[in-house]
Amino acid sequence: MGDPERVTERATRMLAPNPGPMTLDGTNTWVLREPGFDAGVVVDPGPLLEEHLAAVAALGPVALIVLTHGHPDHAEGAVRFRELTGAPITARDPALCVAADPLQPDSVSHVASVAWLTVVTPGHSSDSVCFVLPGDRALLTGDTVLGRGTTVVAHPDGRLADYLDSLKRLRDLADDDIDVLLPGHGPTLDDPIAVLDYYLAHRRERLEQVRDALAAGAADAKDVVRSVYADVDQVLWPAAERSVRAQLDYLDEMRQR
Repeated sequence: MGDPERVTERATRMLAPNPGPMTLDGTNTWVLREPGFDAGVVVDPGPLLEEHLAAVAALGPVALIVLTHGHPDHAEGAVRFRELTGAPITARDPALCVAADPLQPDSVSHVASVAWLTVVTPGHSSDSVCFVLPGDRALLTGDTVLGRGTTVVAHPDGRLADYLDSLKRLRDLADDDIDVLLPGHGPTLDDPIAVLDYYLAHRRERLEQVRDALAAGAADAKDVVRSVYADVDQVLWPAAERSVRAQLDYLDEMRQR
């Protein structure tokens, strides 16, 4: 389990001890606290790991628990963390909220003197959101952008058309308002424009590879994965297949327009 790491003036990272092929070094739990204030906001308590949750709770009073999305590696520990801290839970999905209203798109929140802008960014999942910290010119990205590699479009809940729109929205924000990305997994990224340009280019490249695989005779998503992801560790192929299914759906949508 990681020690607290101050990353920006308002954001401290606690690394959950759940490393793996999909979680990289583990889930980044973000503790947001305005300088000079005791209470803070915790983004993504992470998995249900008591030692991690207790260590985050020990950093100080928590006024609100916020989820970037509902996948277990980010949200599974939220209810237990509420028991430890007494804080309400908010998310885009009303089913995840406890004693708090759901997050609203393009809304500015002020809790315990922490201010952030909620940006709705579906694609990885239907309920994914990112958060702009204006005072730090930082963006908490959840799984929409990772600190290493690229993320999965988690079909069928995730949709590639939504994800591309979300990346473009974040790219526009990065032009004027963002200097650093604070991801849900992996290291922070200090060149947001280059990262988001890469993510968009990567998705375009993958779509072309999928088209080529289909033209070469691939019969289904598994065939496409074997062709397009031949150089990727096979432990990641099930996740790649979910992205491929999202890509196939996207291509079908484009043909029907």
